[in-house]
Order: sequence, then C-alpha cells, then structure tokens
Amino acid sequence: MTAASLRAGPGAVQRFPVVVVGAGPAGLTVGNVLRAAGVDCLVLETESRALIERRPRAGVVEEWAVRGLERRGLARNLLERAQVHGECEFRFAGERYRLRYAELTGRHHYVYPQQFLVTDLVREYADVRGGAIRFGVRDVRLHDLESDRPSVSYVCPDSGERRFVACDFVAGCDGARGVTRTALPPGRARVARHDHGVGWLALLAEAPPSCDCVVFGMHPSGFAGHMQRSPEVTRYYLQCPPGDDPENWPHDRVWTELRERLAATGAPPLTEGRLIEKRVLDMHDHVVQPLVFGRLLLAGDAAHLTAPIAAKGMNLALHDAFLLGDALAARLTEDDERGLSAYSAACLDRVWDYQEFSQWLSELYHGTASGDPYRAGLTLARLRRLFASRVAATAFAEQYLGAATTDRLT
Repeated sequence: MTAASLRAGPGAVQRFPVVVVGAGPAGLTVGNVLRAAGVDCLVLETESRALIERRPRAGVVEEWAVRGLERRGLARNLLERAQVHGECEFRFAGERYRLRYAELTGRHHYVYPQQFLVTDLVREYADVRGGAIRFGVRDVRLHDLESDRPSVSYVCPDSGERRFVACDFVAGCDGARGVTRTALPPGRARVARHDHGVGWLALLAEAPPSCDCVVFGMHPSGFAGHMQRSPEVTRYYLQCPPGDDPENWPHDRVWTELRERLAATGAPPLTEGRLIEKRVLDMHDHVVQPLVFGRLLLAGDAAHLTAPIAAKGMNLALHDAFLLGDALAARLTEDDERGLSAYSAACLDRVWDYQEFSQWLSELYHGTASGDPYRAGLTLARLRRLFASRVAATAFAEQYLGAATTDRLT
C-alpha cells in the first residue's frame, strides 16, 4: 500500500517518529528510552494492559541487564523487590552439588518475574513519561518499509476503523509469531533454526520453594528443574516428548516425576501444591539475520528465539532494547547514524554467544535421558569436571551469568 493510498484512508494519518509494535520487555524498554530522550513514539499491543501485567513468563534477570535498567531509571521496584541468587544446585547420580557462582565471579542473578517488570515498564512509559500506547489493537500491518516514509496501520478496537500512523522507524518487538516477522522482505531474511528434540512441561505450583536456589535435576527419566518465583509460587520444569499434551500430566503424575527426578541424598522433600499452570514448550531456537530491513528493526523474540534452557530470552530482549533505544534516540535527536549502523551486528554477537551456551547446556540437561549410553557417559563426565575444576566451574558461571560478553555491551 502506498503513502498516497494511506492518506485516502478513513480518518487523519497520525505521525510519530517511532512506532513500536509489541509491549513486552523489549518494546516497553525501547519506548522508555525514547521518551527519556524526548522522542515521541507509539506502542501498539494486541493484548490488554491487564493481560500483559499478569502473564507469567521468565523470571531470571542477569546483573548487567539490571544495571542497564538502573542507568535508564527503570529498576527501582526490581532492586527493592527482587530476590538475589548467587548459587545453584545440580542433582545427578543421586547426589547434590552446589555451584556458588557469585563466589567464583563476584556477580549474581536477580529473580523478578517478567510480568512484574512489564508492569513497572508500562507504568513508567504510559503513566510517568506520558508515552502513547494503544492496547487491544487488531490486524496490525506494516507499509513501505523500504522507503523513507514507512507507516503502520491497525484496526482500532473501539471504532473498528483502520487507523494509519506515519513514522520514521518501526521497532518490531512483538515476539516470534508477531506481524513484524511476517513483514520481512521475501528472500532477504536468513533464519537459522535448531530443534533440541525435547519438550519441557512448564509448571507453576502454588507452593513455597523446596530449596533456597535454582535446582537442575539430571535423571535417566528426564530433566527436571526447580526455580523460585516468589515465596508462595515455584516454577518447575519436566522434560517430556515434544508436542506432548499437558492433560497427560495430572497432578499425581507431575509430583511423582518431580520427586523421582529431583531426588538426592540429603535433599529436603518437595513442598507440593496446586498446579496453576501447565503447558508444553518444544525446545527450539532460531535467529534472524540481519535484524534491520529498511526502516524495520527487530528486537527480542521477533529477532531471535532462545529456548528457556539457559534462561536467556528476557535478557537478550533487554540487550536489544538498550542498543535499539539508544541508537534511535541518537539518530532522531543528533542525526547520529552510528548506533543504527552497528545495531544488528552488536546484537547478534551476544545472541550467538547465548545460543552456543544454550546448546551446550541442553546436552548437559538431557544427555542422561537420551537413551544413548555414549551421550549419557559424556554428560556425566562433563558434570564431574564442573565440580572438580575451578576453571571449568568459573567458565560455566561466566556464561550462566552472561558475564563473558558483558564488556561488549554498549
């Protein structure tokens, strides 16, 4: 659709320097950075504000990401309310092994559920910084992305009319299944994909945590994970066949498998509770290259999907958003193109580093349950080395924390 036909559409064409598609951590962080720089932008979100503020997702935030939020005035609630974690526990061959990564690196994790961060970011953007945002929009479309006059249109949920917004840039932050991915020019995007060949049953239990840290259980029956989300709610994962039906996992079966896979000498019994979420996640990854197509710039899961194996997805989204928000602000306020020119390569450095670690960790988690004695033997050798060598433990800790690539963060 051309700019001329846009002007012929119903209602006046609005204008914002930047339209951000998607109100997740990436989109809201970009919006906040732009508003702090005095740049107007419009955030479009297909869901309601109430839904995005309560939708459970990731919860592990790396220290460099928290410092990035703090520098931009976006971390006050997180720093007041988040749990600080400095160690994790591996359970395999019936034993428990603590890895104290804060002692090894001087760094730690924050545990702050994504819906809390989204609530903070949308409040800061819309209520404090006065940013424009439209919730519940339908049928978002992108137009003329290869020109210097791109635009975005959407169906207003109140009037049912199509509204048009002219802009200079579009930030695609609407996830792996969002419209910005489908707007990529045919033949221009290279998408690298990987399937881990396993599924995870993602569970939220209305039960206090059963351990004071994250627990990874490697068992012949499959991986199991324990992650504290709050004093009253615990996230659990169970390895399952890809595409499995959550209804195949009734309450008793879930807790039986968790007890078996997380069993270890001296481990306290699991505190059981009502399961308030059950969904199957197929473990796969993809990376779009490059992340810039004309005036469309991708960030977060719209640009790259990382399976939750290493808890990297939200951290990568924030990394993209810091770089993109700063680059757009520099371009629109100082006519400085350097950040936008370097954006795709700077993001992809960290993306591929995290993808490599996720692949390595996937083999560590799933090798013992592979049914292949060779893979199982290699996995146990890697686990033993992790706790026999300080060098190996430190290398793991740096990747687990995202510290190995922190110096490249701009």
